[in-house]
Amino acid sequence: MKNLKNSDLKIMKKMRLVMLIGISVFFFAQVSAQDGTINFSGNWTLNESRSKLGDGPFKMAASTLTVKQEGNNVSIERAMTGPDGQEMKMTGKYTLDGKVCENSGMMDMKTKSTVTWSDDKKSITIASSTIFNMNGENNEMKSSEIWKLEGDRILKIEATNSTPDGEMKTSLVYDKK
Repeated sequence: MKNLKNSDLKIMKKMRLVMLIGISVFFFAQVSAQDGTINFSGNWTLNESRSKLGDGPFKMAASTLTVKQEGNNVSIERAMTGPDGQEMKMTGKYTLDGKVCENSGMMDMKTKSTVTWSDDKKSITIASSTIFNMNGENNEMKSSEIWKLEGDRILKIEATNSTPDGEMKTSLVYDKK
């Protein structure tokens, strides 16, 4: 090393630094990949031909979803066409730790939801309960949505809604824009 020029020593130090940064980036990417946490973020469009909207009179599903998942938080904006033909948007904010989150729904109804990961961390379940008044009587509607990704371009949501009129199941398929 005594025979190396000062400029050669600087080049060797820079090369070591670049290698150290490269190894650190590679290691961080490997640790993140091993975490295996699915990220549902994206803009999603309903694929009606692959979806099953159920048999009831209310065959409504969000035509688009905008999902932002950062750390332990996720927000979901659902856009759909209302009965009057106007676009309606609802946004829910949730945590991914099973804690109860409260969001406003249609007609200022409050919905309480919990989001939990499956054991294998490949899907989430959103369990919700909404209390609403109909003809002077309080009613509860419960829903459960299981979200799964198929690759990174297809989102599948299996939903079950329990209402005073019975249970309705839907299978929704969304394509990533």
